[in-house]
Amino acid sequence: MSHLIGEFDCKLDAKGRLMVPSGLKKQLPSVDVEGLVINRGFEKHLTIYSKTEWDKISEELSHLNQYEKKNREFIRYFTRGSSELSLDASGRVLLPKSLLEYAEIGSEVVLSCQFNKVEVWAKEAYELQMDDEPENFANLAEEVMGSKGRSINGE
Repeated sequence: MSHLIGEFDCKLDAKGRLMVPSGLKKQLPSVDVEGLVINRGFEKHLTIYSKTEWDKISEELSHLNQYEKKNREFIRYFTRGSSELSLDASGRVLLPKSLLEYAEIGSEVVLSCQFNKVEVWAKEAYELQMDDEPENFANLAEEVMGSKGRSINGE
C-alpha cells in the first residue's frame, strides 16, 4: 500500500455518517470491496485503516506474549471499540456513536492522512493540536530524524 496523503475538512450528517472525500477514496481503490476499520487513536481522535492494514496490525498484536499484563492491557485498550466500516451506495461510512463520543467529535471533522492510516479529529481539537507546534520545529526534526543519516527534504 502506498502512503496516504492529504488533509480533508469534512462534516458528519445527523446520523454520524461521513462522506469519504474523493481525493482520499482515490488513494484507497479497494475500499469498496475490503472495507475499513476504525478504532481509538492514542490522543483524543479516531484512526481509520484499510482492512488490509488492520489485518497486518492484528497479526503483529497476535505475536505479543499475552501472559504479560502490559501486553494484554495494550491489546485491550488499542482494540477497544474497533469496528468495521463499509461504504454505502453514496460513498458514506457510519461512524460508531461510542467512538464519536470518545473523541468528542461533533459535526465538523478533519481527516489527516498519516502514512498507512487516516486520523479523524474533531475540527477544534485538531486545530488546537496543530497550533501547539514546537517553538523550534527544526530542533525537533533533528532530534527525531537526525540520527537516521538522511533528511526529509534532501538538505
